[in-house]
Amino acid sequence: MKASLLLQTALRHFAQHGYEGASLQEIAQDVGIKKPSIYAHYRGKDDLFLTAMRYALDTQKTHLATYFISTRHLSLEQSLKGFFDWFLEESTQNDQLKFILRIAYFPPVKLEREVTDLINPFFDTMQRHLTRLLRERNRTEQILYSDDYASAALAYLTVTEGTMTEFVFNGVAAYERRFTAVWPIFWRGLVR
Repeated sequence: MKASLLLQTALRHFAQHGYEGASLQEIAQDVGIKKPSIYAHYRGKDDLFLTAMRYALDTQKTHLATYFISTRHLSLEQSLKGFFDWFLEESTQNDQLKFILRIAYFPPVKLEREVTDLINPFFDTMQRHLTRLLRERNRTEQILYSDDYASAALAYLTVTEGTMTEFVFNGVAAYERRFTAVWPIFWRGLVR
């Protein structure tokens, strides 16, 4: 019980304050333990941080899959476009996503390689899942102009990453402006 609470609390602290701003003392205090008790579970701050990162990425993979499964009844356009609203809502309510966004764009210098080694496979997995989704959905809707589903998935991820970057650096209004500008052009390029 304490180990799970410790991980969740650390994740929240890292999401709010970043690696450098998060304090093991404050994390321990929020959990209701003494700071040395953290070392019964983790070798130190780096180990706790990387474990939180792995946990957040694994959890977020499940959330992403759940979103696309829950929108199967919608058209492909509605599902793909709806992801952007879903992302915006998740980014304000979901500690795992807040943590991922913060760390993906502002990794701790000393752990930059380790963070990159965790983030890149996450995006590779997303591309594989989107490729499969596009292939499956095109069988029923037959609307995509090309059967190069991997490239279409990569293009979609590029659009999502660009809008996420705008959100991280410039806020919701800039995110929505960028999405509104890019979505019709992207969609027209994707379909027949």
